[in-house]
Amino acid sequence: MMVSKIAESDLETLKRIGVNSVTSLALVAPARYYDFRIKAAAAGERLFFAEVEGISKNAKTVRVTLRDITSLRRVEAIFFNFPFYYKKRFSVGARLYLYGKTEERFGRLTVIQPKAVSEYKVGKIFASYKTSLRENVLVNIIKKYVSVENLISEGVKRKIAENVFKIHFPDEEFFRLYLKERSIPGPYLKALKYLEIFDYLKRARNKRINYAAIKRCEKDIKPFLERLPFELTGDQRRAIEAIALDLKSERAARRIVVGDVGSGKSVLMFAAAYIAAPRRSILMAPTTVLADQLYREAKRFLAGLVEVSLVTSKESGDSIEKGELIIGTHALLYRKLPKACLVMVDEQHRFGTAQRAALSALLREGQKRVHYIQFSATPIPRTQAMIESAMVDFSFLRETPFKREVVTQIVSKEDFKRVIEHIRYETQNDRQVLIVYPLVQEGEKSQYKSIEEAKRFWESSFEGVYFTHGKDPAKEKIIKEFASKGKILLSTTVVEVGISLPRLSTVVIVGAEKMGLATLHQLRGRVARNGLKGYCFLYTHNKDNERLKRFCKLKSGFEVAELDLKFRKSGDLLSGKEQSGKSFRWIDLSEDLEIIKEAKSDLSALLS
Repeated sequence: MMVSKIAESDLETLKRIGVNSVTSLALVAPARYYDFRIKAAAAGERLFFAEVEGISKNAKTVRVTLRDITSLRRVEAIFFNFPFYYKKRFSVGARLYLYGKTEERFGRLTVIQPKAVSEYKVGKIFASYKTSLRENVLVNIIKKYVSVENLISEGVKRKIAENVFKIHFPDEEFFRLYLKERSIPGPYLKALKYLEIFDYLKRARNKRINYAAIKRCEKDIKPFLERLPFELTGDQRRAIEAIALDLKSERAARRIVVGDVGSGKSVLMFAAAYIAAPRRSILMAPTTVLADQLYREAKRFLAGLVEVSLVTSKESGDSIEKGELIIGTHALLYRKLPKACLVMVDEQHRFGTAQRAALSALLREGQKRVHYIQFSATPIPRTQAMIESAMVDFSFLRETPFKREVVTQIVSKEDFKRVIEHIRYETQNDRQVLIVYPLVQEGEKSQYKSIEEAKRFWESSFEGVYFTHGKDPAKEKIIKEFASKGKILLSTTVVEVGISLPRLSTVVIVGAEKMGLATLHQLRGRVARNGLKGYCFLYTHNKDNERLKRFCKLKSGFEVAELDLKFRKSGDLLSGKEQSGKSFRWIDLSEDLEIIKEAKSDLSALLS
C-alpha cells in the first residue's frame, strides 16, 4: 500500500538532498539504468550469477576465476582496484551476482572490474541514483512514495504522472528508448520538465500572501490624463488602468512595471501618486541625480494637483510633512517619515541588503500593508515573467513614445581612427559622447586601459572632458556639470541607470565582451533620448564574439533579455537567489516556453 504523505523520519533524511514533498522526490531522477535481469555470460554488458573457483594476485591486478551458473562457462574477472571488502565476498566457493562488460578473448570470457550486485537489485531494470544519500536508502523511500496515484493527488495530470513513474520504475519500452538515446527519452524528459515547473509554480502560489491594504484609493485618473501634453502609448494606458485597479482593491498591491529604456515609466509613477492623493505616496530612486530628475518632472506634471517634496542626503527634510508625493533616495529610509499608503521604488536591485530591510519595515502598518509598485528598466524574458507572476503582478512597457535610431557596431584597434573622427564630428556639433571603461585604475590582468590611463589622451585631444566612477563621492555633481557644459564623459557603468543627458548621441563601451547584455543595453539606452540619431560602439579585441554580434542586431530590451537568457541560466526565483548560473535542473527557460504555459494553465484550472 502506497503512502501519500512523507513521514517525518523520511523527511529528515530527504532534507539532506533538498527534497520536501512527493513531487520534489519524483524530480530526483536516476543517473543511469542497468539491466539486472540474469543472462548467460557472453560478450556484452550483462548481469550473470557465478561461483568463485580461484583467485590469484600480483603487484598490479587481482584475477578471479568464475564459473557462470547459467552457461557453466568459465569467466576470468580482472581487478585493477580490489576493495578490501571484496576479499570475503570473493572467497573460493562463494556465489554472487556480477555485472560488467564481458569480452571473448582467445576462446575465453573476460570481464574487467565487474561490480558485485546486491540481491535486491536482481531481476529487474534497475534505476541507479547519485546523491549524497546511500542508494538503497533513497530507493526504498522512492518505492514508498513515488506512485502515479500520489502524483495525481498532488494535482499532476495522469499522463505526466505515468511518464514520471516510468522514469523511476522503467518498463521494457522505456529501457529500449534509453539504450538508444543513452539519456532519459524525449517524452519522459518533457514530463520531468513539466513536473519541475508545475511544482515550482505551485510553491510560488503558496508563497504569495495577500495582505489587507492600508487604504483603498479610488480617484478617477481622467483629469490627470487629460492634462498630459502628449499621447500615451497603448502599453502606458494599460499599465495605468492596471495600477488604478490595484489601488482600488482592498488587497495591498504588489506590482512590477518593467519598461524598456525610454518607455515612459515616470508618467506611471505620477499617475499612481495622483490616484493616491491626498493620501501620501513615497517614491524612492537609486541616485540623487535620478531623484532630482524625477522631482523636476513631477513638479511639471502634477502642478496644482499633488504637492511634491524632495528628500535627499543634502535636503533638510523640513518639507516632508506637507508633501503628498515624497521623492528621494535611500536617505528616505533613515528619516522619520509620515504614514503613506503607496510606496514606489525605481530599480530596487540597486539598493543594499540593509536598505531593503528598512524598506520592508516601511511597507507595514500592523497586519496591513501599503500598495507597493517596483519599476525596472531591465527587461526580463517572457518565460521568467510568466514564472514570477505567480508571486507578483506585472505590467510591461514594450512600446516607446518616440522612435529611437541607434546604430550599434563592434569596433576594434583598426577602427580607432574612424571612431575618433566620429567623436570629433559629434562634439563639434554640440552633441555629447560617453566612453565607458571597465576599470578606474590600471589592472594587472586587464587587456584594456583604465580611466586613469586613458584620461591623458582624451584631455590632450579634446576640450570639455569630464571623468567619474562608482566610488567617486563627487560623481553626481560631475554628471550634472557634464550635462550642461561637457563634451566627453569618461566613466564606469555608474551612468547605466536612467540619467537624462538629452545631448548624448554616442556611447563607446570599452571591453564590451566583459559586460552583461542587460548592462550593454542600458548603456546604449542613454543615447538618442530626444530623437537624435544615436551611435553605440562596442570596443573589443575579439570582433568575432558571437554574443556581441547578435546583440548588435537587436533593438528591444525584451529581445536582449531573451538572448541573455540563452547565454546564462536564470536564477532560482523562489529562494531569491537570482545569480546567473543557478538554474532549474530540467526546465530550460530559453527553450521550454510551451511547457511552462501548459503547466501554468493546468495549475490555474486546478486552483480556480
